[in-house]
Amino acid sequence: MRDDITSIPISEVFEPRDGCPICRLRNLLEDRVVDYITGAAMMEPDVRQETNKLGFCIDHFQMMMKRRNRLGVALILESHLEEMEKQIFNGVPLLGKSSKKQAKSARESVCTCFVCNQVNWAMERMLATICRLWENERDFRALFEQQPALCLPHFSQLIETATAKMSKKEISYFAKAASEICQSSLKELRSDVSHFIKMFDYRNNQEGADWGNSKDSIERSVWWLTSRY
Repeated sequence: MRDDITSIPISEVFEPRDGCPICRLRNLLEDRVVDYITGAAMMEPDVRQETNKLGFCIDHFQMMMKRRNRLGVALILESHLEEMEKQIFNGVPLLGKSSKKQAKSARESVCTCFVCNQVNWAMERMLATICRLWENERDFRALFEQQPALCLPHFSQLIETATAKMSKKEISYFAKAASEICQSSLKELRSDVSHFIKMFDYRNNQEGADWGNSKDSIERSVWWLTSRY
């Protein structure tokens, strides 16, 4: 599976020039892992062992349920719930060390996700590939600079990766290009949110009033801050 999800061409997410390319990359990886886990892989013993142990976060549970394979999700849940009983409630809960151990096990169990692990593993390598392409391919550098948006979380991840993977000579140029794209998104959002607020003044909100691009500015601002719509 790893060879599959990390073989996505970078150009596939950069060429559309629509929104944040790293969001598209993350979404593609998530879709492939969720398709994988709700398909034949759910019956593979090594994969099932991992999903039993790690479970899934709410975002990826919702993605799995949208695949309309309720039986598959139920089979995954059946063995995961059994594993949770073994991990957390193996033994009679007593006050003191035993109850603290159960609480710790429960806390750890809700902080893990099989899909998140797979996507994060792949994202690290894909972001490193982006940095390598920037350094070595002038065409990709031009393509990167043409991107219309970068959300704040993925801007942060790109700069952190560049700091670790790029030569000192190139980091400043890369960071400047990424910063300009991200800041441009921010300025547009600030303007749209301010316009949205002004439209609630009765003097501005007349019939046929021009809302511009402000009507979905709240949703787009949440996306920019979190990388999620």
